[in-house]
Amino acid sequence: MRCAVLLAACLLAALPALAQTRPKPAAKPPEKEAPAAPAPADAPAPYDRDLLRLSEIIGSLSFLRELCGTPDAPEWPARMKALLDAEGTSPGRRDRLAGAYNRGYGGYAVTYRVCTPSAVEAATRYIAEGERLSAALANRFGG
Repeated sequence: MRCAVLLAACLLAALPALAQTRPKPAAKPPEKEAPAAPAPADAPAPYDRDLLRLSEIIGSLSFLRELCGTPDAPEWPARMKALLDAEGTSPGRRDRLAGAYNRGYGGYAVTYRVCTPSAVEAATRYIAEGERLSAALANRFGG
């Protein structure tokens, strides 16, 4: 959509130059230019891919930390709520973030019924990945 508006604007800018090479037609009333289309309210941010991955990690950790009975288990759903409150600026964006969380949570819910060493290892790796991703997002985009 933006591309079409940009192309139309470029073409409109070139029209006066083309008009000078052709004979001028009878005077017409000036046409009103169409207002520029507003940016979609659900336009993706440049960091959305990383944010969706972080949401998925939080979902995985919500399940795994609860399954293994770790003291920080209640923090993970609360962190996702804070992320949704901060970044869920439109219903579509909120749905995508929640969907990523649910994918992370559901992916382990179908696999694990009890806490195993591999569940603990997965949680440890997700914490490390989440920390790296959070730091990268904060350093690159602020926050």
